[in-house]
Amino acid sequence: MSTLPEALRPWAAQLSLFSEDLALSLGHHVARLAAALGPLRARNELEGGEPQGYDGLSRRGSPERLLMSEWLMALEAPDEFVRRAAFGEQSFLRTAYRQPQSGRRTVALLDAGPDQLGSPRIAHLALLVVLARRAEAAGATFSWGVLQSPPKKQPFSTVDAAAIGQWLKSANAAPPLQAQLAAWREVLELGRAPEDVWLVGGARLARLPGAEDLSRVAVDEVVAPGARQLSVEVRPASRPARQVVLDLPPAPQCVRLLRDPFAAAVAAPVLDASNGAVRSIHFSADGLRLMMAYANGSVSAQVLPQSPRDTVPKPKRFLLPSGERVVATGWRRTGGLLVVTWNQARLCLGVYGTLRGRQGHVWTIPHTALVEPLRFPLTSEPPLLALSLMREGRESVLVLDSTHTLRPLLGDERSLVQPLRGVTALFERRGGLFFVDRDRQEDRGIAMPRTGCLLPNAFDGWIQTLPVEGSGEAYFGHAKDSAQKDPGPPLAVRHQPGRWWVTRDSHDEKQGVMVTVAEGLRVVGLCCWPVDTARPGLVVLGQDERTFYRVPADGVPEFLVTAPARVVTSCVSPAQPVLAWLTEKGEVCGWSFQHRALVYRSMPGGKP
Repeated sequence: MSTLPEALRPWAAQLSLFSEDLALSLGHHVARLAAALGPLRARNELEGGEPQGYDGLSRRGSPERLLMSEWLMALEAPDEFVRRAAFGEQSFLRTAYRQPQSGRRTVALLDAGPDQLGSPRIAHLALLVVLARRAEAAGATFSWGVLQSPPKKQPFSTVDAAAIGQWLKSANAAPPLQAQLAAWREVLELGRAPEDVWLVGGARLARLPGAEDLSRVAVDEVVAPGARQLSVEVRPASRPARQVVLDLPPAPQCVRLLRDPFAAAVAAPVLDASNGAVRSIHFSADGLRLMMAYANGSVSAQVLPQSPRDTVPKPKRFLLPSGERVVATGWRRTGGLLVVTWNQARLCLGVYGTLRGRQGHVWTIPHTALVEPLRFPLTSEPPLLALSLMREGRESVLVLDSTHTLRPLLGDERSLVQPLRGVTALFERRGGLFFVDRDRQEDRGIAMPRTGCLLPNAFDGWIQTLPVEGSGEAYFGHAKDSAQKDPGPPLAVRHQPGRWWVTRDSHDEKQGVMVTVAEGLRVVGLCCWPVDTARPGLVVLGQDERTFYRVPADGVPEFLVTAPARVVTSCVSPAQPVLAWLTEKGEVCGWSFQHRALVYRSMPGGKP
């Protein structure tokens, strides 16, 4: 890897497995740990071997190996010669020996128990790179394995993508046991005085019987407010201990190192022919499920995986009865697919699926029973957004109709303090409903976008007018800490053509900044990843209708991903860092900002 700094060139072969940014981050740890471990020490002359000339100088030796300069001093300054001999200051030639290299080896046994999960494994990965290169430089073999794994399936002899991939999957909920260490010692034939064997893990490894004569590396997380560090103590069997403190890389790089360091994981395509081609997609109000409407009128709710390696859950499906048309879809807060259908002047409101002990229900609502008529979408338009809220144990079902008016269909109408009209964004979180709508001020004859939060359980929400003038087109983004109560979620609102007002806290309008979007780019959502960035970035679709970019505060687009075909519709989840799109070929994809990879891919075809 030619782009590595000069200081990391000794480990270039091992670091070349990783991408450039991960190699640089891991390389910093590798250099620190290599200095703490030191080189693999040469065998002592007393161990024997075939003599092979001389390889240096020594303060001890036989008279025939005394340097000629020392004999000259014996002739010219005999008193000084005697003094140097008495104080061990004379110089001798040091004999070199040819050692049987096949007998030298380095062994590393890693703890994959509960106290080493997460960030400590980054230090484990750096240690594997160090020990592999250290053994190679000394002409020794290198073997390594996981203490909790059966020795017959391991050890590994190389540090490559295949071996590291298996190591990443070896996380164990149980700590290492004495029997496991004994099994490893027997299989590896370590004997009573092993030469270079390292136990890597927590402090508990030192208490295992049989670990007394082994070298150890103790890895612990630094427990301090705001600290993102690892404390590594290197304890060789025959040398003093050394302490190293490692600063962790940024959170996105840590996740990539622990989940998919080689960017090899890709989401396997899901062949879906049971409901026909997908016609439209949108996220549920809580942002946790992707709602898909099909050409045959059926709908489904799909939970997107959080990683390319995760298993794709089965979707919740609704098959449309004959003579009905889907009007709105969503996800019930207490669990279940929420579907509103229309059939002969009446609405059928159904909850399908069970969760938390609640069974599904179907209600029939005459259209004339509604306070205001519900404006249905056209046949060619996607279904409306439906959601439910809980207030004092009673459930209210709401629908955002075609006129962008949020109205109740079922339950206590007081769940809305006042009618919400001109709604352009909705986000349900922890029972609170965040929204952006148009507040028409009759005295000025204009409608100003505003944001707020309705808490139906307490009626103590907040509403405030936003400092923007445009149409109010808006998108919510996922928050860094969803457990926070006071701050609102990140928000982006269109101010003028090509200009968007973006804030990390929708409850504090003073934090907002204006972001300029170049002509030809279409805003489709708000990206808040990495979470430690100063400002969220707008997610835009390029002029080719295939390439997505992230536009930060400086207005310079950053490439994200390119779809395999022209994108028909796309959306960004307000609850998790995931972008979803539907192509003209009917392919639905979910792309993770965190992993920068596809986590979901559905293609039309296959067997029902």
